[in-house]
Amino acid sequence: MVRLPLTPQQLAAGKQLGDQLRQARGARTLVSVAAEAGISPETLRKIETGRLATPAFPTIAALASVLSLSLDELAAIFIARSEPGDLERTG
Repeated sequence: MVRLPLTPQQLAAGKQLGDQLRQARGARTLVSVAAEAGISPETLRKIETGRLATPAFPTIAALASVLSLSLDELAAIFIARSEPGDLERTG
């Protein structure tokens, strides 16, 4: 399966997601949050910087749990920035 390039809206949503996660992490270290979520520090770094704009759902669910964030709140970032058909293109 060929993955289509991300739209500008998806890239912007990924950046906003990263900002939200970084803010929620606060003073906690990237390494400690990544370990608690069961992901690599490099993965978390890529998400926080927007280089990984559409992380997998289990990754987001784990981070939301560790950072006490609502999945609805995080999903709203993508829904607000999506155009019809965008969400189907990320898989």
